Amino acid sequence: MRETNCIFCKIIAGEIPSNTIYEDGEFKVILDASPATKGHALILPKNHCADIYEIEEDVAARVMKLAKKLACHMTETLQCDGFNLVQNNHEIAGQTVFHFHMHLIPRYKNAKNNDILKWTHENFTPEEMKEICDSLKQ
Repeated sequence: MRETNCIFCKIIAGEIPSNTIYEDGEFKVILDASPATKGHALILPKNHCADIYEIEEDVAARVMKLAKKLACHMTETLQCDGFNLVQNNHEIAGQTVFHFHMHLIPRYKNAKNNDILKWTHENFTPEEMKEICDSLKQ
């Protein structure tokens, strides 16, 4: 399944060139065109789905397996000091392309972007925490 106006669908179809580091029948993995760090890559499922809410569970599981495989390979090859796996959903959470994708971001000591993905902590009372916990229990 493909979305005609989706840039990632066009990359997957070969209509837009990319730096592909891995490809199989289900996924294409490309270097991010605007990388946060050296080696920053994106896992793109070949079938279009907008986000975590639309992706099939078995495909999501295979994304994570591929992410682990690639993170290990990239860490060894690039000699990075750490690694982020990032997957954003909806604009408020930082999603800018509405085709599910997972960022593979190698991290290096003393790199200029080491402060990305940091946030200040919220404080909730014990009562608020209990209410949140209770509301989320399944």
